[in-house]
Amino acid sequence: MRQLEAITWERLAERLADRLDGLPDGPDGGPAAPGGRLRAAVDGAPAAGTGALAGLLAEALRLRGRSVLTVAAEGFLRPASLRYEHGREDVDGYLHGWYDTAALWREVFGPLEPGGTGLVLPDLWDPATDRATRSPYVPLPPGGVLVLHGPLLLGHWFPFDLGVHIRLSPAALARRTAREQHWTLPAFARYEAETDPAGVADTVVRADDPRRPAWTGFRD
Repeated sequence: MRQLEAITWERLAERLADRLDGLPDGPDGGPAAPGGRLRAAVDGAPAAGTGALAGLLAEALRLRGRSVLTVAAEGFLRPASLRYEHGREDVDGYLHGWYDTAALWREVFGPLEPGGTGLVLPDLWDPATDRATRSPYVPLPPGGVLVLHGPLLLGHWFPFDLGVHIRLSPAALARRTAREQHWTLPAFARYEAETDPAGVADTVVRADDPRRPAWTGFRD
């Protein structure tokens, strides 16, 4: 891993917002963000608390005058009948069958492509009720930023303009994961080995102690 530097979560969000704010986002700025909208990922296991950093990033972007839509990957879980098709603790199923990546492509990324409507579905499925959420579509205007957060995001070729991976050591991940969810630990070990999120992401945050995060800076 690249050299780590101590940072606060708030300062990290500012640095990420600065990075996004400096990317081209319009027809005159270049091709980095088709349709004039940016797409950021905050990737990490549930124990990493990706939603907290996504919220801080969204706030920092809004202070810069950006429209922001924050979407949680958990809102795109597949129905329980499909998630648990091979058992409730099936590691292969968790890695490849829990999250509806086709729906994310269709309902979140597709509308942000050139000529897209800009209307994004913020969530599709409620895991508590195991029913469709029936949430209305939300407009993201040109110049806006999508922030998608959750686990296993960097292995699906999603078109992110900025990827952040919050990494926990195996010991920290086990310590901060609820005991009834320990069966997912081999899935995250495989994700690290097979996808190499630290190598794919534009920056990596080490958060073994959530009070003292450290980051690698941005990959050149």
